[in-house]
Amino acid sequence: MKRILIPAGGAIVATGLLAAGLAGTAQADSDVASDPMATSAANAKAIAQFWADNNGAALRAAKESNVWDKGDVAKLQSKGGYSADTKPGSTAPIGQEKKTTVKVQNVNMPKTIGKVFFVNSKGEKKWCSATSIQSQYRNLVATAGHCVYDTATNSDVLSKWVFVPGYYQGKSPWGIYVGKQAFTHYDFDVYEDYDRDYAFVTVYNGVSLSGKTSKVLPSEYKAAVAKGAVGYVKETTITKEEFDAGFDKYGESGPYKSKVVDPKVETVAKPSDVTNSNVEDYIKGEGPTKGVQLTSAEVSKSAYDAAPSGFDNGAKFERLSTEVPISKEAYDSLVAAKGDGKFLGTLRVVKNSAGTETAWFKTQYYIKKWIKTTTQVKYWVEDYYLVDIAAKDAGRLGDNVGGQGFAWNQPTGKPVRVFGYPAAAHPDGNKNYTGVTPKWCYGNTTKKLQGSAAKKIEEHVALKCAFTEGADGGPWLYKYSNSKRLGYLNGVVSTFNDQDGNGRVDYISSPYFDGETNVVYKSAAASWSGKIV
Repeated sequence: MKRILIPAGGAIVATGLLAAGLAGTAQADSDVASDPMATSAANAKAIAQFWADNNGAALRAAKESNVWDKGDVAKLQSKGGYSADTKPGSTAPIGQEKKTTVKVQNVNMPKTIGKVFFVNSKGEKKWCSATSIQSQYRNLVATAGHCVYDTATNSDVLSKWVFVPGYYQGKSPWGIYVGKQAFTHYDFDVYEDYDRDYAFVTVYNGVSLSGKTSKVLPSEYKAAVAKGAVGYVKETTITKEEFDAGFDKYGESGPYKSKVVDPKVETVAKPSDVTNSNVEDYIKGEGPTKGVQLTSAEVSKSAYDAAPSGFDNGAKFERLSTEVPISKEAYDSLVAAKGDGKFLGTLRVVKNSAGTETAWFKTQYYIKKWIKTTTQVKYWVEDYYLVDIAAKDAGRLGDNVGGQGFAWNQPTGKPVRVFGYPAAAHPDGNKNYTGVTPKWCYGNTTKKLQGSAAKKIEEHVALKCAFTEGADGGPWLYKYSNSKRLGYLNGVVSTFNDQDGNGRVDYISSPYFDGETNVVYKSAAASWSGKIV
């Protein structure tokens, strides 16, 4: 879908070649890109119900965002650097429009932070960090752009997007806030420019969902769900004896019975009765020792040459390790695969007296491997439940948890406090965080570390911090007051970096918030959303 550009004044601006021809359009007008999310109250209610059903099961099942892989977690480069495009400015937090900040020492988590949950293009339930922020209708969330748009497929906004402030273990103490409209910079929306990796999302009023649960017959459950009712199935493990009792024990009144066979394969020692005369039977899986079969494992030529002869595990499998003719096309593909380390065998080509290739051969090398296949049978019964969902309006986001202020074109070297829900392991596999509770980092921002080769970043600001994924989208708060739990949003967690090369994240970075960021923010902050119920 072609995204619509919304200028600060509210008029629609053409995109693409048409926009290029409109010489009179102000540059700031084309900085803002906007996409609809939940387009109706009914749609938004269904999204909230999706996450809240079965006591928040979908919320608990979600995993941290994984846009960045180990190859992306690299050093920030020293090239480039941001430049302020207007004078520094700020917008006060909710409730602090005419007040001053008081300095205190204790570190208190802001009420405004929480998690955004969404479903990506692969159908995976994911989450990022985010915060409520000041806006005209007290309905605005700030997070990273890659936590709103599906950059993996360069497609539209992520589906079923919600914000849950104060989230903890499937609970939504202030309600669930469904995204209505996403605002980002045009360069991120179109070009995935991570120098603009931020987004502002208007949300509907929060909803609190509750429901009365009743156990029903399987036939009643199927009929009700087919008509759109909400329900779930609870599985309980039973013994083989209980399963064998069958329908006579349980009947349709439930629970219902079922079973599944889970095959397992394990490596075993060579059978004591294997001989030259019966080894063929073992290869077919029909040997004297029931369930044991002779298979193979491919190895390199050097490993094969070093392997012993005989029937033991790891011995040469001579009958499979012979040269075979192949086509020219197969030969060429294997040459490439060998260069990538994906082909372990050897290749040979035959040429005539004129030097023309006439035949091609490959040899793969195998050693013996003895396995035994077993099955594990699981038995369970199923209870069927229907839920009568009642939705209650929880009010506006900013009225419930407040909203951080906003600052732009601020100089680096100033202290910020960063909040988020880090969860992923470091590149070396060490997992310091669980993502269950919010964490914080504190320090001075720096412009010494600017560019990232991973996303062609040139204008980020950095902070020494060991946060990992899950914290992406988390707020960088300037002039944070611990007593008021409020400050000024001056960045969001975008990238994770390993400056000293030890396989551990030690720096995070954020896009620099400049005057163009303020244009995007103001467009979002002036947009109304409304109620779901």
